[in-house]
Amino acid sequence: MSKDDMPPAVPAVIRTIAMPADTNPAGDIFGGWLMAQMDLAAGNAAARRARGRCATIAVDGMVFHRPVAVGDEVSIFARIDSVGRTSMKIHVEAFRRSRHEEVSMRVTQATFTFVAIDEEGKKRPIVDYK
Repeated sequence: MSKDDMPPAVPAVIRTIAMPADTNPAGDIFGGWLMAQMDLAAGNAAARRARGRCATIAVDGMVFHRPVAVGDEVSIFARIDSVGRTSMKIHVEAFRRSRHEEVSMRVTQATFTFVAIDEEGKKRPIVDYK
């Protein structure tokens, strides 16, 4: 396993267990379920950085490296790559770990773009809190 397949040395934003209800017809975990978990993690990072409501506007470069099995622990990591006036790009990686093993492997990654929005759903500036 290469260094790039290792989980980041920071806490996961989301950690969950893949369940039978999350499978596709082939018996693997449905890619849409995994993408939803990644969107939740990215949304959490976006809302914290923007100090408020945000919406997903794009997902780029979604790559599935290997399948996730029922019972696997899935850990999602999110890193803010850039922040503009109203939007931000967040790199998200998902890793799986068999419940009986210690080794985690990257299963997918993508870049999510979020826009900060106000109570009416309109774009708003992202507060710089430095």
